[in-house]
Amino acid sequence: MIKADEVKAIALSFKGTGEKPHFNRTVFTVKNKIFATLSYEDKTLNLMFTPQLQLIYCSPGSDVIFPVSNKWGEKGATTINLDKASKKLVSAALKEAYKLRGKK
Repeated sequence: MIKADEVKAIALSFKGTGEKPHFNRTVFTVKNKIFATLSYEDKTLNLMFTPQLQLIYCSPGSDVIFPVSNKWGEKGATTINLDKASKKLVSAALKEAYKLRGKK
């Protein structure tokens, strides 16, 4: 289990990360591109992965980390259930999403 405030601290520790509200979530950006969204209410973190990276992180049937259940999920968007995730998993996944969006 990891708290939303801990997730926020990790995301903001990356160089050049911005934060702003986005609907009912908090968005984290790098180079004006969203790399993650955080919901305090749902206790979930959505990451902007590629489909290939999503396959590496998501085990079939997992209730900890899994594809977003819509078209975004087919493009790589991935959800982490913060009530079930370890700090190590969240840190690693956030770093990967940050690196992907921070390229270029």
